[in-house]
Amino acid sequence: MGAKLELIKNDANIERLLKSSRDLIARDFKKSSLEFITDDENGVIGNGKMLRSRMAFRIGPVAGTESETLIHAATAIEMIHTASLLHDDVIDGGQMRRSAPSFWVERGIPGAILLGDFLLFKALDIICQAESGLTHPMVKFVGEMCMAESEQELVQRGDSITWDDCVNVARHKTGSLFAFIGYASAANDHELRDALTEAGYAVGTAYQLADDIMDAKGSPENSGKTLGTDGARNINTAMSFVDGEHRVNPVNSVKETLSAAEGLLSPWPEVLEAWHVYMEKDMWPSMSQMLGIKEEWRNTPGKPAD
Repeated sequence: MGAKLELIKNDANIERLLKSSRDLIARDFKKSSLEFITDDENGVIGNGKMLRSRMAFRIGPVAGTESETLIHAATAIEMIHTASLLHDDVIDGGQMRRSAPSFWVERGIPGAILLGDFLLFKALDIICQAESGLTHPMVKFVGEMCMAESEQELVQRGDSITWDDCVNVARHKTGSLFAFIGYASAANDHELRDALTEAGYAVGTAYQLADDIMDAKGSPENSGKTLGTDGARNINTAMSFVDGEHRVNPVNSVKETLSAAEGLLSPWPEVLEAWHVYMEKDMWPSMSQMLGIKEEWRNTPGKPAD
């Protein structure tokens, strides 16, 4: 187990696995008439933070999952995540993504919608190729994401909601894809699978709450994307609760949610250590920038970032 921990701490090894995931995406595009998309200077395919893939590659090997399964699961989820961003930018009118013009700005709204659809179904094809029994679970987790997005738009938008409603949407809207990675990373240990699935929900929920804060308080230059779209469209988010009678400190909520994820994994010390590596090397650097704070992820909220 010690050798596996050393391997997942090796950033060069993680980058090698991430490249395998990007290559798998490129391979499928090269089989289609959309091969030119992989050379798009806007980097719509495979050029994000790949935080879901990093979770798989940091934790999966220690939990006993084969690399091939992890690569297919991570690649499928990255394609689905990218599809959701293509569609979200159209819905929100987001002009910028990853410090470049959004795909719909460059290629048009129909192109963005259709490319998102293509990615969704190529993701299904890729997860089927893994022959790991993950296809149906992935469909269920992605269905949760779509349900939460629809609920936020069609039920909650412009209405009065509770903090629990807000967290529940964040859990399913963003947590569901991280939860699938947790599920896929646990091999055949069902108790660990349940714990990693719930830890995935927790870290994804925290990430969405942080994104809500960034949308309201961040800068487009630092985030690399259009901000302020939630408020402009009257969407309820974590920032809807910073004032008023039932005010909540969303930064504290982010940290409490991350602590809950850590506690879930305490029965598996090696997996917990892998989780710490993921948090310290991948997730928290990104999340602390979103929150605008400089501190360790397990400390109480501190001073603003410069």
